[in-house]
This record gives sequence, structure tokens and C-alpha cells, in this order.
Amino acid sequence: MLTDNFPREKLAQTPTPIEKLDRLSEILGGPEIWIKRDDQTGLAFGGNKARQLEYYFGEAVLEKANVILITGAVQSNYMRTAVAAARKLGMDVEVQLEERVKGQPAEYYQSGNPYLMKLMGAKFHHYPAGEDEEGADDALYQRAEELKSKGKTPYVIPLAEKHQPIGSLGYVDCAEELLSQNLKMDAIITASGSGTTHAGLLAGLRIKGEKVPVYGICVRRDKESQRARIKKKTQIVIDMLPGDHQIRDEDIHLFDDCLAPGYGHLNEFVTEAIKLAAEEEGLLVDPVYTGKALAGMMKLIREGKFSAQEKILFMHTGGTPALFGYPSLVS
Repeated sequence: MLTDNFPREKLAQTPTPIEKLDRLSEILGGPEIWIKRDDQTGLAFGGNKARQLEYYFGEAVLEKANVILITGAVQSNYMRTAVAAARKLGMDVEVQLEERVKGQPAEYYQSGNPYLMKLMGAKFHHYPAGEDEEGADDALYQRAEELKSKGKTPYVIPLAEKHQPIGSLGYVDCAEELLSQNLKMDAIITASGSGTTHAGLLAGLRIKGEKVPVYGICVRRDKESQRARIKKKTQIVIDMLPGDHQIRDEDIHLFDDCLAPGYGHLNEFVTEAIKLAAEEEGLLVDPVYTGKALAGMMKLIREGKFSAQEKILFMHTGGTPALFGYPSLVS
């Protein structure tokens, strides 16, 4: 594997399966739709974060850490999975909840991911801003210093762009896994938020010589802001690995038509996508990531982006527990 020289702690159940969405393909009347089931990675409801965290926890174990610190939104899949990984490895864990999504019902704060993190015994902190990645990271590092003064060995899993995206290595692995599964793909669709999954997947495919386009559906920021982030992050990942490759502007495909009114908020496209997947495929996607990604894919198909002869692969990156924080979907 391309990532063999990096410390890694096995957390995800892989390879994950690929299956065809027959009913959704027929209903949308476009290309064949296939799905990569990374919602089935197995760690506390699974999802893409299990792959990413293998490399952070590889470092944490190497450093003999006994406390994990991580920041994210209230309904963060990343934090929920990190709590599960820490508990599995016998570590304490502290999570920092950022106020990213205003005006949500009580269920948003009490059920889904927050409930699961409480169940697993995480210690909670709060950060008042929702769009301040560096400030949120700084608060974690300040807490790490406090823990060190008490004789603890903390390990911080950072969020901001200035840190090396170690988690992207999990999706370099996924790219190699995809190629070994021998599905001819004409396009890949994935949610694009922090960019960790998007960048790792794109980097791995290009290093292996695979030119299939990867479409990132924006879930947190507009496509122009995200474009700079993905290009920078992908090149950093490529530079971490063997060889001499360059990411090109034409490698970056982003779509933000289903983003408004912003991160974690429903809109008509996302609501339709979530309900259609559930009612026609028995497939559960969340409002924050996979629901928006599916909505973006559906809009691209309806606009004629893909022909009926093509096969497109939808990356199901998990996030199912967040559904419980959005009771309006069934009210």
C-alpha cells in the first residue's frame, strides 16, 4: 500500500462493499448508480471517519497518549467515531462542541451523536464559534497543556488547514481498495467538507494513474472557497507519499447548488434526497454530509451531466446517527 510507512491502528472493517442502487437508477433515469458502503466500516455506526482516524490513532499509540482531544460540530460524526476509537484503545477522550448550526430543536443537542458520545463517557467542552477552525484547534492545544500539567499525555486531532492532513491517508487506502474491486467508474461522487476524504481519495487515484473524475458536493463552504482548500490539501497528501505527482486545476470538480442555507441545514433538495433514498432503497443518509452529497448527485443527473451508458459511484460516508437530530424530516 502507498501508506505502509505511516503508523496505523486498525479500526475500520474493510474492504467495504459496493452495490448497485437499482431503484434509484431507474427513478432518476440517468446513469447506473453504484454505492460504496463506507457507512459499514463498523466502529460505533461506522462511516468515513473510521478510516481517517486509523492514522491519527497510529500516532497517538506511538506517542503513548492516554487522552484524545478533538473538536467538531454538535452532531459531529468525527467526534463520535473518535470517542469510540479512544474507548476501544483504553484512552480517555474529551470533545469540544462548536456552535455551527443555529436554531435547531432540542433533539439536535440531545440525540444522535451527542447522545452516543455521552453514552461512551466522553468529557464535553464547548466552543462558541462555528467558523473558526484555528481558534477551535488553539482551544484544544490549551486544554492539552492543562492535561500535561496534571501528568497526562494528550493527543490532539486538529481541524485547521495548517496541520498535515494525516486522516486523508485513510482515503488513499480507500482509493487503492476501490481499484482492486474492479468496478469501471465514469465518475465518483463524495461529500466535500473538511476535504479530508475528498483530498485523500483524489490523491490516491491520481498517484495510481486513475483519471476518473471525483465530484465533491459542497457541504460547508461555496465551491470557490472549497476549490482552493481541496487543491492545497490534495497536493499536501500527494507530497506525503512516494513519487512526484502534481494535482491540476482540472482535477478539482465541485458542486454547491445544494449547499444553501449552509452547513447542517436542510433544504428542499436534501429533504427530497433523504426521503427518496429511504423510501425507495431502504438507504439512510444524513442531512449534513451524505444527504447533501446525494442531493447534489441527483441534481447533476437531472441536469444531464452523466449519460445513461455511464456508471457513477456514490461514496456513502456514513453519518446515520445525525438523522435523529432532525425530527422535522418526518413531522
